[in-house]
Amino acid sequence: MIHVMPERQPIAVRPHMPGYGVPASPDGLLPWSWAEERLIRCRNYWIVTADSSGRPHSMPTWGVWSPEDSVLWFSGASSSRKARNLAANPQMVATIDDSVEVVSVEGRGGPIADADRDRMADAYAAKYAESAKARKAMARFVKANAIFVLRPERAFGIIERAPEFSTRATKWVWP
Repeated sequence: MIHVMPERQPIAVRPHMPGYGVPASPDGLLPWSWAEERLIRCRNYWIVTADSSGRPHSMPTWGVWSPEDSVLWFSGASSSRKARNLAANPQMVATIDDSVEVVSVEGRGGPIADADRDRMADAYAAKYAESAKARKAMARFVKANAIFVLRPERAFGIIERAPEFSTRATKWVWP
């Protein structure tokens, strides 16, 4: 189980991207707030896991970025491929559904600690359900399934527009 911990702020650096014209200078690095805005408002996250042999699996899912904890919460069936993969290999990637202003987060994933289940289910329901009745039903549904958390180790932000691509490319690393 992965315990949610108080917010950890990442450090912004330039990604190593030979041949793409990424400058060494920190001028133009994207602030972490830029990435968090996109992580918070994202509706469908792409979750990428791999089994113990390294075979990848990618699937979109709903989730919640928790800025208070710097983690991504998502749920799924305990028998799903992502659940089986995370049990065998905790390394994973989550990306937002925007392919122009891109945020990709790499880290370790696994089942959420029991102490965090109610808070995550409530945040999930608040994000995706419109009425109080629907929120209660969704929170019950989420709690009845497996709930996972991604604790970031590094993330990347890239703006896929010619004038900004190389000058804004940013890598964030967590201490």
